[in-house]
Amino acid sequence: MSGVRRPDFFIVGAPKCGTTALYTYLGRHPDVYVPERKELRFFGSDLDVRDRVPLTMDEYLAYFAGAGDARRVGTAYVWYLYSKSAADEIRRFAPSASILVMLRNPVDMLYALHGEHLTNGNEDITDFTAALDAEPLRAQGLELPPHGHLPQGLLYSTVPRYAEQLQRYIDRFDRERVHVSIFEEFVADPVAGYREILAFLDLQEDRPLEAADFEVVNPYRRLRSEWARHLLARPPDLPRRFIHRTVPGPIRRNVHAWAKRVNVRRASRPPMPAITRRRLEALFEPEIRRLEALLGREIASWRVPATADPAERPNSGAAR
Repeated sequence: MSGVRRPDFFIVGAPKCGTTALYTYLGRHPDVYVPERKELRFFGSDLDVRDRVPLTMDEYLAYFAGAGDARRVGTAYVWYLYSKSAADEIRRFAPSASILVMLRNPVDMLYALHGEHLTNGNEDITDFTAALDAEPLRAQGLELPPHGHLPQGLLYSTVPRYAEQLQRYIDRFDRERVHVSIFEEFVADPVAGYREILAFLDLQEDRPLEAADFEVVNPYRRLRSEWARHLLARPPDLPRRFIHRTVPGPIRRNVHAWAKRVNVRRASRPPMPAITRRRLEALFEPEIRRLEALLGREIASWRVPATADPAERPNSGAAR
């Protein structure tokens, strides 16, 4: 599509690290245009996404047709960071793009990700520790949920390999065009964190900022009915064909989206089992050190005092 603006900044992840909130906050800025659809996947050809047909270039660019004279045009997909091919593909599409990354303590991120997978149907093992233990079999294509849409996302220990993932973007875009925010620091002082991002994007504050401007977005939710989720994911063949013949596509999609929203409710989640937290903290300690070396700074909010009781530690930050 000639004449259509291309995105010039990309929020690439990581999942359950506040990217939906950041996308929402930036979308309110008068000098920023982002499509209504946040999880707009076009790059990441190595991702095994099974619930949507890939977009063509024209279909993808059509999402940015309303950008007008916005100073910055952006998009987001949280699995671009995990993808081994997305950095190269984005670089070829938009070589001067700015890259935004939001990272969260790997232990808390995985617990939140497991909850998200349960809600959207990509996971059917409700016990978090058991889901971690199933990873070797799932890496062989076994014990996958019947309606799962991203089997790679169930290989939990591979998801927060932040250092190697971030290095791909630094190598392709240079360090000065990759901005890394730490979720826990952003939650603690969202005004300062948001100002840093505006400065990175060469944008001015459009109004005086206050902490109240940064409400929780995409909180933890639970399914009301597992049966309803399965029905929405795989309806019986005869009713499905009848509905497709008689109900217009836009109405059908809107009703389906509404039914999925109704089938979830906001909820709190119990603390992670202490033994599982210790296990993950030990697993990701070397990864955190590699990330700190890459960033040239310590991430104090991820450091756990040796005497701390994991059973008494809350999950960090607001659920997003």
